[in-house]
Amino acid sequence: MSNDSTRQHLLGTWKLIAAVREEIASGAKTEFLGPNPVGYINYGADGRMLVLTVGSGRRKPAGPKATSAEVEALFRSMTSYGDTYSIDGNEVTHHVGVSCNQSWTGTDQKRVAHFEGNRVYLSTPPSVDPITGTMSVRTMTWEKLG
Repeated sequence: MSNDSTRQHLLGTWKLIAAVREEIASGAKTEFLGPNPVGYINYGADGRMLVLTVGSGRRKPAGPKATSAEVEALFRSMTSYGDTYSIDGNEVTHHVGVSCNQSWTGTDQKRVAHFEGNRVYLSTPPSVDPITGTMSVRTMTWEKLG
């Protein structure tokens, strides 16, 4: 797929449908954000992107002021980052300029894009999962809005 074709397919806002981790060694698959994750990713014509995802089953704080443990649980169940993106064939690179996790800021997050109808599957290359420490491929399924 050409860079222009990939860009035209990506432009706009997408809603998260699924997030699956496949471990390389065992082939085991896990819904790493739970069965009903929520999230959005937007690719702009200006070369900017933003993403926000949260896991299933997030609990509201018990009171009007969240406890430290509640804040930590909420933080650990979300991901957000943004800045610019670039395309090389079917590979999309997110150049992270701002992130909820400062260790990602300044990094490049590579994804392989596979389009089927109004869905895009964005997969990491085989790499160490930052949560489990195992070699895996993480694939997020997004559905085009509008």
